[in-house]
Amino acid sequence: MRQEAGGRSRAFYRKRQSIIAAMNAIKPLPDLLISQIAAGEVVERPASVLKELVENSLDAGARQIDVELMEGGVRSIRVADDGGGIAKTELALALARHATSKIASLIDLERVASYGFRGEALASIASVARLTLTSRTIDAAHGWRIDAADLSLAPAALGGGTVIEAADLYFNTPARRKFLKQEATEYAHCDEVFRRMALARPDVAFSLAHNRSVKHRLAATDLASRARELLGEEFFAQTRVVEASAGELRLTGFAALPAYSRPGRDAQYFFVNGRFVRDKLLSHAVRQAYADILHGNRHPAYVLFLELDPAGVDVNVHPAKIEVRFREARGVHQFVFHALQRLLAAPLEQLTTVPAAAYATASGWQRQTSLAVNEPALAAFYDFVSAAGGPGIPQTEVDQETSRPEGSGLAPLGYAPYEVPHPEGSGPAPLGYALAQLHGIFILAQNAAGLVLVDMHAAHERILYERLKDALADTPPTQQLLIPALFAASETEIATAEEYAAALTRLGFEMAPAGPRELAVRAVPALLANGSIVELVRALLSDLKDFPESQVIEARRNELLATMACHGAVRARRSLSIPEMNALLRQMEATDRADQCNHGRPTWTQMTLADLDRLFLRGR
Repeated sequence: MRQEAGGRSRAFYRKRQSIIAAMNAIKPLPDLLISQIAAGEVVERPASVLKELVENSLDAGARQIDVELMEGGVRSIRVADDGGGIAKTELALALARHATSKIASLIDLERVASYGFRGEALASIASVARLTLTSRTIDAAHGWRIDAADLSLAPAALGGGTVIEAADLYFNTPARRKFLKQEATEYAHCDEVFRRMALARPDVAFSLAHNRSVKHRLAATDLASRARELLGEEFFAQTRVVEASAGELRLTGFAALPAYSRPGRDAQYFFVNGRFVRDKLLSHAVRQAYADILHGNRHPAYVLFLELDPAGVDVNVHPAKIEVRFREARGVHQFVFHALQRLLAAPLEQLTTVPAAAYATASGWQRQTSLAVNEPALAAFYDFVSAAGGPGIPQTEVDQETSRPEGSGLAPLGYAPYEVPHPEGSGPAPLGYALAQLHGIFILAQNAAGLVLVDMHAAHERILYERLKDALADTPPTQQLLIPALFAASETEIATAEEYAAALTRLGFEMAPAGPRELAVRAVPALLANGSIVELVRALLSDLKDFPESQVIEARRNELLATMACHGAVRARRSLSIPEMNALLRQMEATDRADQCNHGRPTWTQMTLADLDRLFLRGR
């Protein structure tokens, strides 16, 4: 009996192994399944289909693209263009996998300038939707229509160009269809893709209709007009024009001031050679440029175009082609960072002002003085810099008092007075000249455009912050740790610490391996000695692999200086004399980034005479 049982058992296991072997046999996949696998990467939702179809239209040289959606694009997506069209003999090939007219060799792939190049989008879409393609070339007698299901051809009436309709998305893969969201959500994603494509090519006319209701109708125009149409007048009114170049790199577009900051990233558009991308290198460069003028939980708004040699960027790194890889990543990062930083740090825009001499008598102006306060935080900072051997503050600006009207109630100033040219001999002042102080908080000033309203604390905070940064522009003082900070480190962190040892020393850090998986930090920048040393070092080592070594330490140092400047700035409810208010206005005009305080709040605003006329209904 035992022998029989053993025989049956061996037979059962042999049969099971043969079944497993048959299941594991290597065999080619059916073409439809291959396309559906590819579609899982390329066709995530209706918006993905819309992106691929519009990109094909742009690559075909279209000057007018009309998009029609039904039920958020799930029921149907129809894209019609007036491009070059597809010949009858190539219609079936256009639906085949890896068939394209855009590249023919590896050299073409390395320098690709078109939106599409893999030749798989139409085949992937056709595998998960009911797709029909109608096209007519300029020399054809009429158009031809092909059904992707059976590749049947039929004559069609079409004036020119191409019309593609993808209906019933994921009709044959119900598991994927269940992941689609509600109609309103899917339409919102389609609308966002439409906006990106319309911003990328303002020279092309676009229209978008949803459920037979027209949502956008955009004529061919320039970038400024297209940005105003899609992002709104409020965005456009708060932007500065970006125009920078260095060698083969060129950055153009619009960057919004911090006053238009957003709670999310909904108004961030970055294009590389006309292609919308989400790249962590570029995002980091933009964040760093805004770091000094934007609150931590707010996000900047921008529409930026980076142009460079196609050979300098690899666009074949993501299935949806939304990520790129730069061959000179650090150079690109520094170019974008410095271009935006210079733009945002530009002095106040010149406003036409009243002649200074005409206002000098009315203001009672005799002499301007530098405005500052003798706060404990700043005094401690100066003592620290001096003791640490830092650059310090010129002695002529310390421990001197400024004369002020009797009974002003203002404590002696921490900066020495310095002579500012008398208004009669000075040029136009963008912020005008002080009239009065409102509730000890705001300064009212007059210029030729009208009324200027200044938040004196926010303005003085920015002035002090920039001065503190200048005082520590060189290598920061280093503080040795009495007990080295030990922490467990990965092999990558240890290798990075050894590779960037010289850079870390320049930044004020001293660290070395203390074991196979341990790092010892023996010295840190003195300004950061009270912070979390281990967290700081880990963040620094993480970013050193991708970004310039100065970025992390500079951000931490500036965060501390911003806090000190906030505590040192003139406080609310403190009376200022007319000369002191004018001194603050002149310092604002000479200070970088004076439009915003360290937290991203505006420091001043302008009310023109026209604004005041409208407010009081004058002329009506």
